[in-house]
Amino acid sequence: MKVVLFLLTGLLTLSSCSSPEKEARATVAIRFSHNWENTPVTSTDFNTVKFTNENGEMLSIERLRYIVSNVILTSASNEVYELSSYQLVNLGEGQVTIESNEIPAGDYKLSFVFGFTDNDNTDGSYLDLNTVSFNVPRMLGGGYHFMQFDGKYVGQNLAPAGFNYHVTRAVNREDPNNLVFQDTSFKVDLGVVTIATTAEIEIKMNIAEWFKNPNTWDLNTLNTVLMPNFDAQILMHQNGKSVFSLGEVNE
Repeated sequence: MKVVLFLLTGLLTLSSCSSPEKEARATVAIRFSHNWENTPVTSTDFNTVKFTNENGEMLSIERLRYIVSNVILTSASNEVYELSSYQLVNLGEGQVTIESNEIPAGDYKLSFVFGFTDNDNTDGSYLDLNTVSFNVPRMLGGGYHFMQFDGKYVGQNLAPAGFNYHVTRAVNREDPNNLVFQDTSFKVDLGVVTIATTAEIEIKMNIAEWFKNPNTWDLNTLNTVLMPNFDAQILMHQNGKSVFSLGEVNE
């Protein structure tokens, strides 16, 4: 009897001490790269007229920074892992990387939102964005820019002129006391990525696409004061949907 009790006690002890093995977690790093029709673009390319858009204007880049939000991985069973609620990507400050070490290994759909949805685009809510002047003026409804893209272009008179390709929520100001908004953020689905123990995922922006697809952009007519231009914001919204693509996925 003593032997039986001893064995039962041992089994109970082992049962109470053991637990299911913790699910393995992978380390994921997402980095953003930029190109002009497959030619890499970095801040060393700034302030030099060296790019030609679809409409034939030559241009330079002086600043390029934009917001991505709701960066998520979605599993085959629809489990969602948020990598970042929002991230300011600033080409002028070098490589931006979003990292997480809490993702179970597996296959995932990678997606994000360009800009902020209306629910997230609340005026004054993001202190870091306030600090770097990413706000939209109250007279235009407040909230935040989605992108600030500035540079110079060689216009029809062959003299360099400035452009401010600033993407925001579209606002109709026909009645200043009753602003009408249209959400111009958009979701970007980049397809399926496989994550094992580690994964470095590249998200590519082809800057040239902002000027070409589906709308050929004419910098001679649409160059500055675009934030209050409702129609221009809709065109930007349409062109932006072909800008991003999935790059290399490395272990």
